Amino acid sequence: MNLKKIAEITDGILEGDGEFEIIGVASLEKAQKGEISFVESSEKAFETDASCLIVPEDFTNLNQTIIRVKNPKLAFAKIAPKLHPIEFSVKENHPTAVIAESAYVRADYIGAFVSIGENSYIGEGTQIHVGVKIGNNVRIRKFTIIYPNCVIYDNVSIGDDCIIHSGTIIGADGFGYVRDGANGYVKFPQIGTVEIENNVEIGANSCIDRGALGETRIREGTKIDNLVQIAHNVQIGKRCVIAAQTGISGSTIIEDDCVIGGQVGMGDHATVKSGAIIGSQAGVLPGKIVRAGVWWGTPVQPLDEFKRQNAHLKGIARLKEEVKVLKKKLEQLIQ
Repeated sequence: MNLKKIAEITDGILEGDGEFEIIGVASLEKAQKGEISFVESSEKAFETDASCLIVPEDFTNLNQTIIRVKNPKLAFAKIAPKLHPIEFSVKENHPTAVIAESAYVRADYIGAFVSIGENSYIGEGTQIHVGVKIGNNVRIRKFTIIYPNCVIYDNVSIGDDCIIHSGTIIGADGFGYVRDGANGYVKFPQIGTVEIENNVEIGANSCIDRGALGETRIREGTKIDNLVQIAHNVQIGKRCVIAAQTGISGSTIIEDDCVIGGQVGMGDHATVKSGAIIGSQAGVLPGKIVRAGVWWGTPVQPLDEFKRQNAHLKGIARLKEEVKVLKKKLEQLIQ
């Protein structure tokens, strides 16, 4: 791809030869001739053999072919998949794949030992990798990638341009039981669905449970890291980011544009309002409403309150020593 085209894609201003061909992307340190990299700050010192740099608008180094943009990292992320597309030489079903006669499959790639159930639909441009198990009445739309050893249970729906990484389970039963006294627990029906909208990415070994009677839904543009548990009836809004090892209990609502740090635990029926940021290892109590802003700690609280509380805790040792000194002085006065 030539630099003129890259500048168009990134909405940038090119300073250099627009016909020069770029063959790949790389880091500043490893980039070679024919590759493009990026610089986030105009104040950062660096050395590179890259043929072109994507740089901030106020970049001052005039000895390098550059493309000036508002957000270099974003621009770099946009061109990387165009220079390094995922391609497969095989454009037919592997002979070991088992596809139900009633399934309608238009995928570009079906790997070895894939299983696709009755009445399922797989859209064009989709890639289904080795060992994936897809149940009955599943809908997977266009240009979605399902990586090896995922399991998609019956009646799940996945939108366009999604990426589901290896080992993920979508549509398993939620953890719902009713106590029957000394008889133990009776399983509550888990007969709902999972609806995943367009442009969602789900990390490896994550689990998304089906709704009990309704649906579990993940809305457009949300990105989920590895090892995330999403329980039944959870509703996650658009453009959310959820980091690794987070656990979200049943019927929790996370609205649009939220950021959830790693190892956050959420009790059932919690609500996270649009624009909220929850820091790593925070604990959200059942039914808690987390409003817009930055939150931290267990139980979760606004960041400023968490900092004050943490400062008080760190001062306990000093306070303890001061009490000891005062106690000794008091004893001396009494004597």
